[in-house]
Amino acid sequence: MPSGVYDLAVVGGGINGAGIAADAAGRGLKVVLFEKGDLASGTSSASSKLIHGGLRYLEHWELRLVREALIEREVLLARAPHLIRPLRFVIPHAAGMRPRSLMRLGLFLYDHLAARRRIPASGTVDLARDPAGRPLRAAFQAGLSYYDCLVDDARLVAMVAMDAAERGAAVHTRTPVTRLARQGGVWEITGEGPSGTMAVAARVLVNAAGPWCAEVAGLVGSQGHVPTLRLVRGTHIVVPRIDGAEDAYLLQNPDGRVVFALPFERAFTLIGTTEVDVTRPEDGFAASDAEEAYLLATAGRFFSHALAKDDIVWRFAGVRPLVEDGASRASAVSRDYRLDLVASEGQPPLLNVIGGKITTFRRLAEAALTRLAPFFPGVGAAWTAYAPLPGGDVGADGIEAYGADLARRHRGLSEGMLKRLVSLYGTRAERVLGDAKKDADLGQAIGGGLTEREVIYLRDHEWARTAEDVLWRRTKAGLHIGDAAQRTQAEAMLSRLLASADGA
Repeated sequence: MPSGVYDLAVVGGGINGAGIAADAAGRGLKVVLFEKGDLASGTSSASSKLIHGGLRYLEHWELRLVREALIEREVLLARAPHLIRPLRFVIPHAAGMRPRSLMRLGLFLYDHLAARRRIPASGTVDLARDPAGRPLRAAFQAGLSYYDCLVDDARLVAMVAMDAAERGAAVHTRTPVTRLARQGGVWEITGEGPSGTMAVAARVLVNAAGPWCAEVAGLVGSQGHVPTLRLVRGTHIVVPRIDGAEDAYLLQNPDGRVVFALPFERAFTLIGTTEVDVTRPEDGFAASDAEEAYLLATAGRFFSHALAKDDIVWRFAGVRPLVEDGASRASAVSRDYRLDLVASEGQPPLLNVIGGKITTFRRLAEAALTRLAPFFPGVGAAWTAYAPLPGGDVGADGIEAYGADLARRHRGLSEGMLKRLVSLYGTRAERVLGDAKKDADLGQAIGGGLTEREVIYLRDHEWARTAEDVLWRRTKAGLHIGDAAQRTQAEAMLSRLLASADGA
C-alpha cells in the first residue's frame, strides 16, 4: 500500500484541475495534484486570454452557459483584479455581415442575462469620430461596442494552484501519472517525478487532464469509462501593436466565424483564433501555415495597416478538449462542460472532467465537489465565490490605488518596474521586492523586465523550473526580448538560477 492516503487526487494541472484542487483543499479535504508538465503548459496557456460570457454562443442559444459565464466574469474580476481587467470590444459593421438589428439584440441579451457591477453596457460607435476607427479601413464607418475582460491565463492557473497549495494541497509538477489501480477501497496512484517514482493512495480520483483525459481514463482500463472528446485546435498570432488599436476588436468573417484582435502586453496585438478538428492531442499545439494565413487575411479585411507573415513575433496553438455533441462544424461545438462520475458499489469513484472554458472554471470546480459530496460526509461548504486569489487582496479602492500606495512606499524603485510587478503579482509584488530599496537591489537584469530576485521567487513559490516556464507562462518577458542572441543569453541565465529547484 502506498504511503500517504489522500481524500482526493487530481490528475491535470490546467485551470480545471487546479480549480478543483483549490476548492477541495479549502473545504478541508486532503488533496494531491499531479501534472505531467508545467502548470498550464497545455490548453490553459493557449486561450484567447479572455474572461468573457461568449457573445457568439448566443447564436447557438446556449443561454445558460452565457449567463453562468457572465456571472463568473464579475466574480473573477473581484477575485483577481491584478490579472483580469475590463476591455472595450468594438465590432466594425459592414454590409454582408450579421444584421445590425440581430447584433443589437444579442448585445441587449449580453447586457441583461446577468447583473453587471464592474462592466459597462454595450452601445453604438461612430467609427468616423471615435478613436477606435483610426486603425480600420475607411469602409468601416459604424459599429457596436461591448465589454469583456482580458486575463493572463497562465498566471491565473498558477495563482489557483498556489491557492490550493496554501490551503494544504500537495502540488507535483513534472510528474506524469503512469499507473492507476483500485485496491482495497482506494486508488493507488503512481507518478514519475523529477526525484523518482512516487506512490500515493486516494479515496477519490479526478481526471482533469484536458486533451489527455481519455489517455488517463485508459490507465484504469475498461472501468475508466473512457470519454469521447472533440479535439479542436485554436491558433493565435502576435504582431507588433497595430497603430491606434488600443481597444479590442471582434472581426466577423464571411465564413461566419469571428476573430479577436486584442491589445496585448503593452506593445503587441494578439489575433485569434482558428478552429480546426484534430485527432490527437499532440497535433493541437503547433500553428499551421494555413491558420496563420487565415488570421492575417482576417486582419487585412478590417485594418488599414497590412500585415504579413514576417510581422508575426509569436504564435501559439492549443487544443480544446470539447464535449462531442455531433456538431458538423468545430465552431458550433458547445463550450459547456460535462462531469462523468464512474462509481460502483464498494469501489473508489472516478470523476472524468470534459470540456469547459477558463471563464467558468470556478463553477466547474464547485459542480465537481457537489457531485463528489456523497463520498465526503461533512465536507465544508462552497467558499470560492468571495475569496481573493493570491495577490488579489488589493483592498476596496482597487488595483490602481494599491499600485499607487506601493509606489509611495517604494520611492527608490522605478515606476515601470513597480507597475509591471503589480500587474503580475498584485499584493504578492511585495514578496518579490522584499527589502529592495532601489532597482539594483533586485539583482541582475535578465531581460524583458525580469530580475534575478523575481526569478528566484518564481522558482521557490510558483513551480517555475525552466526558462520557458518563466519567459512564456509565469510572465511574457520572452516577447520583450526581441533579439535572438539576447534571448539565448537570458535563457542561459534563467537555467542557472532555476538549477537549484528541488523539482517538487
